[in-house]
Amino acid sequence: MPAHIGLIGGIGPAATDYYYRRIIAAYAESGVELDLTIVHADTPTLVGNLKRDDRQSQVEIYRRLTARLKAAGADFVAVTSIGGHFCIEEFKKTSPLPVIDLIDAVSEEVELKSFSSLGILGTETVMRSAFYGGLGKVKVITPSPELLANVHEAYVAMAASGSVTAPQRETFDAACLELIEGSEVDSVLMGGTDLALVYDEETSRFPIVDCAAIHARKLVSVSLTT
Repeated sequence: MPAHIGLIGGIGPAATDYYYRRIIAAYAESGVELDLTIVHADTPTLVGNLKRDDRQSQVEIYRRLTARLKAAGADFVAVTSIGGHFCIEEFKKTSPLPVIDLIDAVSEEVELKSFSSLGILGTETVMRSAFYGGLGKVKVITPSPELLANVHEAYVAMAASGSVTAPQRETFDAACLELIEGSEVDSVLMGGTDLALVYDEETSRFPIVDCAAIHARKLVSVSLTT
C-alpha cells in the first residue's frame, strides 16, 4: 500500500493544480491507486508573512493544516509553494508529519546535473536568497535590479490570480534572455512553483529547471517506496 500524500496547497491555486495533475499522471503510469489529501492555505496571508519574514505565524498555519492532514490519514506533508518554504526549516522541527522539502529535492537534482551557474526567477525573497541558500556550490545569478523587481511583481500577481497575462509572460521572457545571453547561465531555475503556468520542461525555448516538477516526482517516489 503506497503512502498517503498530504499537500498544503492554495499558495497559489495554479501550482496546487500542477502538483495534483503531475501526481495523478505518475500514479496512472504506475498502476497503483493514489491516496492523497489537500488542504488550503491562503495566498495573501503567506505573501504578508513572507514580506515581514514572520516565520512563526506561517509555521503555526502549516502546523494547523498538517494536523488536519494527519487526521485524514496522511503519512507525510509537502508545501506546494517555493515562497512558502521561507520557514520550512522551522516547520520541519515541529510538524506533526514528516516534511518532504522541495529545496532538498531540487538540490539533489542540481547536483546530479553538475550545473555551475543558474539563473533564477520567483519572488524577491527567493531570488535574493539564492533559493534560500539551498543549492550548495552552484552559483545563482539574479536578474538585474529593475527586472528583478518586475519579475517579483509579475510573479505575485500571477500566483494570486492563477493565470498568466501576456505582459507578465514578456517580463519573465526578458529575464530569461538576460540571464542566458547576458550572464551565460547553464539554465534558469523556476524558483516559484506557479511558473509552471509559463514554462514547461519539454516545450520551453529556454533551458529551465522545473522545481515543481522535481518536487512532484519526489513525492511520488517517496509515496511508492515508503
